[in-house]
Amino acid sequence: MDIGSFEEYLAKRGELPGKVVLSNPAAGAEYRRIVFVRKAKGYQREAYTDKQVFHKNIAAEQLAAALEEAYADYRQCNLFFEGRTAEVKKSKSGRRMLSEGKSQTPAKETIAAHDRVKNYAIPEGTVVPPLVDMGIFTQEGKVVASMHDKFRQINRFVEIVADAADCLPKDRPIRILDFGCGKSYLTFILYYFFTEILKTDVRIVGLDLKEDVIRNCNAAAKRYGYEGLSFSVGDIGGYHADEQPDMVVTLHACDTATDYALFHAITGRAKLILSVPCCQHEMNKTMSTEAMPLLGRYGIVKERMAALMTDAIRANLLTACGYKTQVLEFVDLSHTPKNLLLRATACLQPKSVRERALGEAEELMRTFAYEQKLYALLREAGRL
Repeated sequence: MDIGSFEEYLAKRGELPGKVVLSNPAAGAEYRRIVFVRKAKGYQREAYTDKQVFHKNIAAEQLAAALEEAYADYRQCNLFFEGRTAEVKKSKSGRRMLSEGKSQTPAKETIAAHDRVKNYAIPEGTVVPPLVDMGIFTQEGKVVASMHDKFRQINRFVEIVADAADCLPKDRPIRILDFGCGKSYLTFILYYFFTEILKTDVRIVGLDLKEDVIRNCNAAAKRYGYEGLSFSVGDIGGYHADEQPDMVVTLHACDTATDYALFHAITGRAKLILSVPCCQHEMNKTMSTEAMPLLGRYGIVKERMAALMTDAIRANLLTACGYKTQVLEFVDLSHTPKNLLLRATACLQPKSVRERALGEAEELMRTFAYEQKLYALLREAGRL
C-alpha cells in the first residue's frame, strides 16, 4: 500500500509514533541514520554520521514535515507506535510502500530504553556537587525530573571536550582559561570531568568582569575542594596570562569579546579552543548588502546571516592560523538558538589549506564591505 505523504498517513492513524528511524541512506546523504524520539514536549532528532551525532528539538506538530524533508535521502523508514510498527520502503518507481505489524516492545518502553542505553560521560547516579547545587541532581545523584534536558546538554558539552582531549598535555597539569565564565556552571563541570573522570591534573582560571559573580565562584570552588580552580576579575581584551593556556573556552562571550578570546587563544598557541559565540552585532551593524540587496531587506534575515557569516569567517581564520576547525551543533543551557560551537585543535595545516581558508574569509568580507574584528586583530599582530 502506498502511504502518500507522512502527514496524510499520521492523520489517518490519529496518533504519533514514539520513535522513528530513517535508514538505508541514498548516495550523498549527509547522515547515515536519523532517529526521532518522542519527548514530553515534542521530539528530539538525532542525526548520525560515522563519528558524531547531532541533536535538534522539534515540536510534535512539525514531525510530519521533518519526516517528509528527511526521507528524500533515505530508502527506509520505521515508525514505532504503541503496540504496532510500520515500515515504509521506496519502490523502484519511487512509491512509498507500507507494511504494518505488531510491536514486541510498546512505544513508551522504546523511549525509556533509548534513554537508558545512552552512555553519558557523567552518568546518573554519580554525586557531583555542582550539579546538586544547580538543582540538576538530587543529593543521591539522581536527575531531577524536570532537568533531563539540561543533564543531556551538559553531557553533550563534555562529549565535545572528550573527543578532542587527546591533544592536551599528559606530562604536566593542563592549563585551561575560561574567558567570560559568568556563573561558571560548565567551568565547574569541566574541572570535575578532568579531575574525577579523566583523573588528570588541571589548572583552570575563569575570567569575568562581574566582581560579585567571581566572588561567589571562588567561594563555591573552595566549598567543593576544587584546589586547581580559581576565578579572577578582568577584561578579555586586556588580559595577559602568566602562563600560556593549553585550552581556551569562551561560552557566550558577547559580540567581539569572542574575537578577543580567540585572538588570545591563537597568539598563545592554545592546543584546544572551544567557543560558543553570542550576540554577533558587529557585522550586522557595519556590513553592506549592496551586492546582495535581498539579504538586507528583512531585519531578522540580515541578523541571522550576519551571525552565520561571522562564525564562518572565525572558523576559517582559525584554520588559516594552523587549526583543524569544526563548527558543531551545541544546545546551550539556556535553550537559546545560539547553538553553534567552534572547536579548533592545533595541527600542522598545509600551506595550501591555510591560504585557501584565508582567501575565502577575505572574499566574503570584500563582498559585504566589512572587516571582521578577529581578522583585524590578527592582521595587526602580523599573524596573517
